[in-house]
Amino acid sequence: RQPGRGVRVLDRWRIGVEPAVRHHRLTVNAQQRRAATSATAMAAFLAGMGALHFVRPEPFDGIIPAALPGSPRAYTCGSGVAELGTAALLAVPATRRLGGRIATVLFVAVFPGNVEMAWQWRHRPWQQQIVSLGRLPLQALLIEQSEHIHDHA
Repeated sequence: RQPGRGVRVLDRWRIGVEPAVRHHRLTVNAQQRRAATSATAMAAFLAGMGALHFVRPEPFDGIIPAALPGSPRAYTCGSGVAELGTAALLAVPATRRLGGRIATVLFVAVFPGNVEMAWQWRHRPWQQQIVSLGRLPLQALLIEQSEHIHDHA
């Protein structure tokens, strides 16, 4: 048995593992920072859109699918309230994780309105069609970000 052999093995183990542990901590911190930044941006976006539902409700009324019962204005106001509430949850660090999950549910819930808008705009000029069709994959990105916020807030 060689003196100090156990220490060398332990040192080799520590040298090999410590950078991985440090990297993991840095990765976790980076993910938390990204989640905080995304939550702030998403809160601002949702607050603006939620307010717009009340300032100019007509465009939102027009994309409520006709198959839904009740008045389109009720859905417009309801989604405006949901967006404002979700923005508030995302803005506060203590409720950010819940806000991320609620945002996911909200983005899934309003997706039929985006599909309806794309359908209604199918005969408009191509520039407007691109806007209406571009909203569909944007929902997937918003859902991915809201889930990231939920997972890392």
